Amino acid sequence: MTKMKKSTQEETKIHNSRLVLSTIYNHGEISRVEISRLTELTRTTVSDVVNKFIAEGLVAETGVSPSRGGKRAILLSLVKDSRHLIGIDLAESEFRGAVVNLRGEVIHRVHSPVLERDGQAALALVYELIEKLLTLTDRPILGIGIGTPGLMDPEKGVVRTAVNLDWFDLPLGDLLRERFNLPIYIANDSQVAALAEYIFDNPHKVTSLALIKAGRGIGAGIVLNRKLFYGDNSGAGEIGHVQIVENGERCRCGNYGCLETAVSTQALVKSAKSIAGNNRHSVLNQLVSQPDEITAETVLQAFEAGDPAIQALIDETGYILGIAVSHLVGGLNINQIVIAGSLARYGERLTHAIHVKVTQRSLPALAKDTKIVTSSLGKDVVILGAASLLLSHEFGLM
Repeated sequence: MTKMKKSTQEETKIHNSRLVLSTIYNHGEISRVEISRLTELTRTTVSDVVNKFIAEGLVAETGVSPSRGGKRAILLSLVKDSRHLIGIDLAESEFRGAVVNLRGEVIHRVHSPVLERDGQAALALVYELIEKLLTLTDRPILGIGIGTPGLMDPEKGVVRTAVNLDWFDLPLGDLLRERFNLPIYIANDSQVAALAEYIFDNPHKVTSLALIKAGRGIGAGIVLNRKLFYGDNSGAGEIGHVQIVENGERCRCGNYGCLETAVSTQALVKSAKSIAGNNRHSVLNQLVSQPDEITAETVLQAFEAGDPAIQALIDETGYILGIAVSHLVGGLNINQIVIAGSLARYGERLTHAIHVKVTQRSLPALAKDTKIVTSSLGKDVVILGAASLLLSHEFGLM
């Protein structure tokens, strides 16, 4: 009975600490009295928790509130560089990591090309990347967050399937905890990217959003009512492997006509090569000596130069993506859709085409209220998402 009581008391302390910390985090500057009012904790409890955080250097007194006739309250704020986080992105052709402070500001970056490394060699590269990052900061490390491609079990930290890395049922969380002795949190790259948008790029404080990460692969991350939605088997958002094109090309997953075969960067490059081969006046042919040299960057350059065939290709890409987005809008009634990844660089042209198709394929009342925007977080969206995952667990931000 005593042991159970101690356990309950400890859980209550942790809960109260996270509640106070998340309130300070979300409000920027706030007084003890206001924290007590918002959290419904007693003033004594709030003061005890705040004093502990001040002693640990995590929170500081930063000023006083405006005068309202009485005694002005002391304001508290998070010390953003009191702790650093490690955020890792394993979803692209190079592994990328960064040291990030508590406000999502990148302090140091490290990247390593994956090349042909997979299996144990890819795992060794993850170790190497983290070890480099740990040497770049002298602040206490809150933990390590990771965004990985494929299917994840986020509770157990197990990568169930990451085909490109040849990882199957890899207990990545346990391996990293054993090696680095730090809190480790791992989720799918698109899921953590959605979390980054919610925590670091959410000026209107929406409570639900869906993020489509479109690049080498296509995936979605969904935040519903302030919570990251994983799905029953942690596979929510695997829209890249839903058939969208009848009699389409074979996908690496084994099926045909998947969304990923139609709108990934590889699909864009393939279509651009065909355009260059069939139209000698294409801007593409001014950028390369032969179609085989075309890359995703070449396609973007031709688009920015105003090549009409490439602009039409982006419109078609947006229409196809819009079909998938219309299912999210109709099924979940999420008003905020964010496009991230390398396709986000096509900006308003792409989002307009997506919205056209959503309008055609959804209830008009739902489509009218749906905002489709591109992420402002750029290449750091998964790194910041991994940091967000860590913050959401350690600080109770969700």
